[in-house]
Amino acid sequence: MNQREEVARAWNELLTRFLPFADVASADLPLKRLLRLSLFQVSVGMAIVLLNGTLNRVLVVEMGVSAWLVALMVSLPLVFAPLRALIGHRSDYHHSAFGLRRVPYLWMGTLLQFGGFAIMPFALVLLADDVNKLHVLGQIFSALAFLLVGAGLHTTQTAGLALATDLAPEDTRPRVVALLYVTLLVGMVVSALLFGRLLEGFEQAKLISVVQGAAVATIIFNLIALWKQEAVDLKRAAQAEERPPFGEAWRDFIQGGQSGRLLIVVGLGTAGFSMQDILLEPFGGQVLHLSVSSTTALTAIMAGGTLLAFALAGRFMGRGGDPYRVAALGVLAGLFAFAAVIAAAALDSVWVFRTGAALIGFGGGLFSVGTLIAAMGLAEREHRGLALGAWGAVQATASGAAIAVGGALKDIVAGLATHHASFGLGIGASSIGYGFVYSTEILLLVVTLPLILPLALRATARPASGDARIRLDQMP
Repeated sequence: MNQREEVARAWNELLTRFLPFADVASADLPLKRLLRLSLFQVSVGMAIVLLNGTLNRVLVVEMGVSAWLVALMVSLPLVFAPLRALIGHRSDYHHSAFGLRRVPYLWMGTLLQFGGFAIMPFALVLLADDVNKLHVLGQIFSALAFLLVGAGLHTTQTAGLALATDLAPEDTRPRVVALLYVTLLVGMVVSALLFGRLLEGFEQAKLISVVQGAAVATIIFNLIALWKQEAVDLKRAAQAEERPPFGEAWRDFIQGGQSGRLLIVVGLGTAGFSMQDILLEPFGGQVLHLSVSSTTALTAIMAGGTLLAFALAGRFMGRGGDPYRVAALGVLAGLFAFAAVIAAAALDSVWVFRTGAALIGFGGGLFSVGTLIAAMGLAEREHRGLALGAWGAVQATASGAAIAVGGALKDIVAGLATHHASFGLGIGASSIGYGFVYSTEILLLVVTLPLILPLALRATARPASGDARIRLDQMP
């Protein structure tokens, strides 16, 4: 018996040492229950891959829809991004018959996602058929489908993360939310590989099946995730808690010293990394002549680079590293990444292209981790949720605007290149359009770098205490 206990203890120590979230479970929130809750992040990751990865390549390359229209459609879900902080704030004080706060919002978001995916494939088929008399209905219902998925995605994720925070004990709460973000990336990787496999030998019937399958999977995953997670609270149901004004809390946060500068950095840097979101896969298809499955796998490559960034950033900050320095390193990685993507067209090299895609994920991961942890450090305890919401709202809004602008720039520049015989450069007009967008992203990152360096130097100049450091495993 003693030998078994020793073996169990040694095994537990081994897992705790090598698995970053092995110690996240607690008596109140066992690992099995936490992993079940994390399924809502899988559904969110699946939606992100489908919208930003698979559909934009299929619509542009296989179905012949204009890149600017696809960019506009893909950016529509981000219309709701600025409301994330408000959604979280309202769910804090939501009044319902059973005293539930988070589950109603989680379920509402799930239904919105399902509704969007349910009507999306048939709307896209009409959208691609520009000679059909009902083409305008394809445009309307495609826009509606993307809007519904976007509203559901942001509502589900905001309420789900808040629910996880409620359930977790205070000492494990940061690591619980960090685990959910890793689950999101894993869901994106698996979904990208699965969608690529299912859409080999593209046909419209396959696309309809994949999107409808995503709708059903969303309902199943989120039902399992929310089942019996939030306890009925009759006391809260009987007496509604007064909701403080959102505007006052927001003003308190935005006036706090470095907050405004950090949000500007987040906006510019995110735009620099996001403008390529709907263009990378069409670029691989049109310029490098890759198949649907090969370009869909790019999402998995980028997510893998992001996971590597999380691991290295955690090691660096665990040794006392500064989050602003991590973000700055991410910007530098992004400069090399987009230079590699541009060079891939000139060299006609698939491996250089994939290396650039991995570096985009790596640099974006470092930048996101660094700025998120910096935002947490700037906020007072009672405003940490608002700080996270502000960070997410700025990031998502900048991403949506960059996606829309990127698609429009690509079409405009490619059109000019075609009209003027590719500007006499002897290369494809389409390649010039993509290259202009990637060069613009390099410019945005170059502008971001001098803005973030003073923050890094100012933070480094302050004496840091070991207790004040925020580690990656404490990231919200």
